[in-house]
Amino acid sequence: MLRRFLIRRLLTGSIQMLGLTLAVFFLVRLLPADPVSRLVGMNASPEAYAQAQRSLGLDKPVFAQLMEYLGFGEGPGLLQANLGVSWVTNSPVLVEIGASLPITLELLTYSFLVTLLIAVPVGVISARSPGKLVDKFVFAYGLFGGSQPEFWWGLLFVLVFFSTLGIAPAPLGMIDPMMMAPPRVTGFYTLDAVIAGDFASLVDIFHHLMLPILTMVFVLSGPVIKMVRQSMIRAQASDFVLYANAAGLRHSTVTNYAMRAAMAPTITLVGILYGVMLGGAVLVESVFSLGGIGQYAVRSVLSFDYPSIQGIVLVITAISLLIYLLLDILYAFIDPRVVYE
Repeated sequence: MLRRFLIRRLLTGSIQMLGLTLAVFFLVRLLPADPVSRLVGMNASPEAYAQAQRSLGLDKPVFAQLMEYLGFGEGPGLLQANLGVSWVTNSPVLVEIGASLPITLELLTYSFLVTLLIAVPVGVISARSPGKLVDKFVFAYGLFGGSQPEFWWGLLFVLVFFSTLGIAPAPLGMIDPMMMAPPRVTGFYTLDAVIAGDFASLVDIFHHLMLPILTMVFVLSGPVIKMVRQSMIRAQASDFVLYANAAGLRHSTVTNYAMRAAMAPTITLVGILYGVMLGGAVLVESVFSLGGIGQYAVRSVLSFDYPSIQGIVLVITAISLLIYLLLDILYAFIDPRVVYE
């Protein structure tokens, strides 16, 4: 039954990827912009314009462009795991995404780990005494932390911890500009530092990630705390928890039962937030000059770089669908009833 559940999810994800691939391809070509004029200039001669149009492949019919993009033309395409070449940098899009995506994944992964370490216990404690002082404070924090834009918190933390207190490094990237970055193996700075045995760089990388992670945690912890709190309150009012209390089980045991029931919606929320923040962390990346996938996406959109835009959307979508698939699997282990739905 679990195998059928996974096959059904994989088929659904494949259809979604195909539909999104076609939608992105056609939608970027409906934008009210001329990428050829962007590259050659508005005052270019007709000959120069036509030559640039041919070099970009935009002189062909749209359907022919789609076939080449998918890999049914003369050159490699999506079927050959080729996302094309950037019109601005003339570098393979896959290489450029591979250089920027690990930075965003690293930032988000550490941020969500810290968020869960804080939000789960705080939400459980708040749910134990609804309406009391601790619960009101947690509720106010959830509203306050999540209502402010993340770039504002980033700038505020830079002002306080770097400019005023001097305990945080300057927002100049993932590592001190005066230090040599660890040799690139995985693209993840911390993993590469561990592989190289360069613990001085590892400490400096975490030092530079301190404020970006703090910014993300301050914004993300609010909704996660509220979800844990509400889920725990519902779980504590359920029949199986009332029966466990009536049977005289220990309070810690009953809490564990309730937490298992409350974790399913919390995990779903975390997965959705992770997928959203893959492209939504651009403001935090900009404040701290991290050079993640969000900044790369903004540069590609502003320069009308069709191959880069298409590649970014497809890669982020593929990662999001993979996260949702893992969530479905984890959800099935938490609540096996979803396999039969």
